[in-house]
Amino acid sequence: MMNRFATAAGLLALSTSLALAQTATQTDSNQKEWQVAKVAKVGLAQALTTAESQGDEKGGRAIDADFEKADSKNPAHYAVKVVYPSGKLVEYGINADTGALYKTENQPIERYFTRLKPADFQNAKTSLKDALAIAEQKAGGGKAYEAEVEKDGSAVQYEIKVAGADKDQKVKVGPDGKVVD
Repeated sequence: MMNRFATAAGLLALSTSLALAQTATQTDSNQKEWQVAKVAKVGLAQALTTAESQGDEKGGRAIDADFEKADSKNPAHYAVKVVYPSGKLVEYGINADTGALYKTENQPIERYFTRLKPADFQNAKTSLKDALAIAEQKAGGGKAYEAEVEKDGSAVQYEIKVAGADKDQKVKVGPDGKVVD
């Protein structure tokens, strides 16, 4: 009788632990991207620096970055696109927990930017890293986790997503480094 009771109690404890673990996993997977990004150990600015330091060609500039939650194949990471003066476009995967490069993929620039040319990025007065700092300040703190580039006339403009304490916010930064409303 005692053995059955002990076995039943053990099974109950085990099933309760498994249920709690499953709930925690579901909670993590149900979190919005910005919620996961704000607790990443590596910030977007550091990921941009790592990506820009890669490759054989000098003078590459980060022009686009997306935070992606971990899945079964990839860790939580930043997918950072860097364009080089020659027009070469490379996407670097930067681990959001370690800051290490974990993948590299050459991309055709035409696939992403039909109206922007490599020279537009090289001639931009405001870099993506500068735009991140401006956007984080405008958002009242928080942590930038995604950035997109757009063409504004003959110059580039950045749209930055910033994860705050309880929401995310989009901030547009113009070619002159000023916030665009």
